[in-house]
Amino acid sequence: MNTLQTIVAFLAALTLLIFVHELGHYLVARWCDVKVLRFSIGFGRPLLSWRAGPDRTEWAIAAIPLGGYVRMLDERDPECGPIAATDLPRAFTRKSLLQRSAIVVAGPLANFLLAIALYAAMGWAGMQEPAALIAAPAPGTAAAAASLQAGDRVLEADGTVVRSWNDLRLALLEPVIEHRSATLVVERDGGRRSVQLDASALPADEAERDFLGTLGLHIAPGDVVIGSVVGGGAAERDGLRAGDLIRAIDGRPIERASQVIKAVQRSAGEPLRFLVLRDGAEISMPVTPQQQESVGRIGAGLQDRLAMQMVRFGPLESIAHGVQQTWEMSAFSLRMMGKMLTGELSLRNLSGPVTIADLAGQTVRVGWMAYLSFLALISISLGVLNLLPIPVLDGGHLVYYALEALKGRPLSERFMTLTQKAGLAIIMMMMAVALFNDFTRLIGS
Repeated sequence: MNTLQTIVAFLAALTLLIFVHELGHYLVARWCDVKVLRFSIGFGRPLLSWRAGPDRTEWAIAAIPLGGYVRMLDERDPECGPIAATDLPRAFTRKSLLQRSAIVVAGPLANFLLAIALYAAMGWAGMQEPAALIAAPAPGTAAAAASLQAGDRVLEADGTVVRSWNDLRLALLEPVIEHRSATLVVERDGGRRSVQLDASALPADEAERDFLGTLGLHIAPGDVVIGSVVGGGAAERDGLRAGDLIRAIDGRPIERASQVIKAVQRSAGEPLRFLVLRDGAEISMPVTPQQQESVGRIGAGLQDRLAMQMVRFGPLESIAHGVQQTWEMSAFSLRMMGKMLTGELSLRNLSGPVTIADLAGQTVRVGWMAYLSFLALISISLGVLNLLPIPVLDGGHLVYYALEALKGRPLSERFMTLTQKAGLAIIMMMMAVALFNDFTRLIGS
């Protein structure tokens, strides 16, 4: 079921993002009076096609879903065949540099507009996210050196307003990559104070792992609740119920589900004294884990119920939030790509379709808000990637037009053919690295 859900979520995301990107090209092409011959989602043999519109444009869904294209009337395209004299003014190549540039840039721009709309919609609807409350940092960590304490609520990090734990992670990602300090503004005992969190000593590839944990930043514990009870298990037999809050085991306070799991696993056949909160009353009861696969189990699903924060914006503020989020994530994506090119960041950060599909499945299982956030992030990545100055990508075509403007005449067919081949080789190498990373993660997980 999870595999099917992952495939459906991935294909739905891919189809939407490709459609929006190509729709940007299509709409601006029509606005510039360019004749559009085909609008295709996917490459290869069409699985489904129909014609519509004043130009009888062919709309197609093709067999290979990893992309799409808008075919416009073009004198250089042999598939266009002989072009009627009446149609020549509507050929893409006959349009001005400004019009051609607008058509090319419209695809990535459409992806950015989609991300803005998604972030704005989520901000307006409101999202429940884990609050940026800190647990007691371990001695010797950067958080301990910064004198952070249990219960501190982070309000700002590196100049960015922090509304949730996810905001905190994003805000500290850049200081970790750049190996520098970041200023945190925290709320403690009703007052505000600033501290310096030093991330300079972290390893070069720490951004790929749990860098918050390495810094000593862990989310403050909440309640541990029993989400479900397996029929015939020790939990059901000894009286535990779904919804019980586990307060203590053998007199030791419980703050995380991992503590319960460890206590149960090492106590097969030995009774444990559970203190639970049920319907406002504390109940103490013995629970004896059953031995399964050499460890103790009680047959109960556990959940960490963390302190949550409602993040919500007004109508106009939500649009500003969408623009800001899209801008920041776009700039961050560019910096990450730049650091991968210079070797400051490992190429292992490059992800391909397998990882994206896995993330699509994970987020859709968490909920619609997580899935929409995933869509916004991938839409931004698609927009940024297409603007890179690599031939065959939209950014490469913009470079061609800039060179044409400087020369005052069209570029030679030979130059464009050679650079297109080089650009295609670069894209193929990037895809090979991304797929290698995907399968490495898959094997290692």
